[in-house]
Amino acid sequence: MRELELPALTHSALSDRLIALRDEHQRLKGQGLRLDLTRGKPSPEQLTLSQPLLGMPGADGHTAQDGTDCRNYGGLRGLPELRATFSGPLQVPAEQLVAFGNSSLELMYECLVDAVLFGVPGSSAPWPREGRTAVLCPVPGYDRHFAICEKLGLDMIPVPMTETGPDMDEVERLVGDERVKAIWCVPKYSNPTAVTFSAETVRRLAAMETAAPDFRVFWDNAYAVHGVADADEPLLDILGLSAEHGHPDRVFVFGSTSKITAAGSGVAFFGSSPANVSWLLGHLAKRTIGPDKVNQLRHARFLPDAPAVAAHMARHAALLRPKFELIETVLEKRLGGTGVASWTRPRGGYFVSLDVLDGCAARVVELAGEAGIALTPAGAAFPHGKDPRDRNVRLAPSYPDLDELRDALEGLVLCVELAAVERLLAASDGTV
Repeated sequence: MRELELPALTHSALSDRLIALRDEHQRLKGQGLRLDLTRGKPSPEQLTLSQPLLGMPGADGHTAQDGTDCRNYGGLRGLPELRATFSGPLQVPAEQLVAFGNSSLELMYECLVDAVLFGVPGSSAPWPREGRTAVLCPVPGYDRHFAICEKLGLDMIPVPMTETGPDMDEVERLVGDERVKAIWCVPKYSNPTAVTFSAETVRRLAAMETAAPDFRVFWDNAYAVHGVADADEPLLDILGLSAEHGHPDRVFVFGSTSKITAAGSGVAFFGSSPANVSWLLGHLAKRTIGPDKVNQLRHARFLPDAPAVAAHMARHAALLRPKFELIETVLEKRLGGTGVASWTRPRGGYFVSLDVLDGCAARVVELAGEAGIALTPAGAAFPHGKDPRDRNVRLAPSYPDLDELRDALEGLVLCVELAAVERLLAASDGTV
């Protein structure tokens, strides 16, 4: 811990520090690093945990529990046994859960496209026909959510994330506008802040009155079973609560096995009210005769019930936990007490959200890139890639091994401090 925070140093002390940091950065660039902290990909060791899937279901194992021949067409809802396994973790009754292809992002895109083209249950017309359509976007948030909205021409309204989820006072104010049709939510170990929505936040989302009768909560429960701490963080059942409050069609639940088994060949899920499920299946039926049931069958056999999922995820946690611990150790050692950085301390999920000095995130990413350390672009966690304070950097520690991660983090903290000292000196000189 330093005696003085960097913003409290004199101009002379900052100038001396700048010289030392630039020398250190030059040495770092000379190491020829090629390190990547850009995306939350499972490591090869994590993928190996699901290696038995590659031998399933076997040449003679193509029949599901209900007698379905998984080699053939049909079965748009997905295999019942797999839906039963993930019903509990996703908090959706099995009969209201659809198992589909390998990507939950595909299902989210499908739902938004269908809403734009046709409307949803409760709509009087397709969403754009009723005027400009807006979606609430908690920030920092998931860049791919925002990319879908941008692709479809939907307005995005940022809502600050707090330690309990999105700022619900702001959400409740904004949904009074009838053009606001939806909100994105990653409710458990959210991307990138790792926040789990509090019970109060979930209740307010379920109960709030909205001007748009066809308002939807896009509940992307991507990390439902991805805890890394000893105790899991509870999450209330928003689907059931919404029905209790008279809004049975409010919530679209999404999930997948992408970070549970094989990231490129998992199974995605959609859960909602019977009306919403029928709506989605009606659209899916026009573009497919059924999902890959052979892949679903091998998943059902590899993960036959919720306890099997929990045991499997405990093995994932054992691989991920040391990486999150290493981030905390390195950041605290080098940036703790500097006054120029703060970060989240995840109990699950795949990311750490790092906030640096205002106006410095893009410079941090640039400096790191010069040294061979690839980071997610600054602003990626905000609509249109624009962080108004230019301070947020998302860290994805899952893929590198511990030695590579340590090297990347040691380089990163140097870049954070260097960017901060440059900024403080420029402010002192009156050039910013």
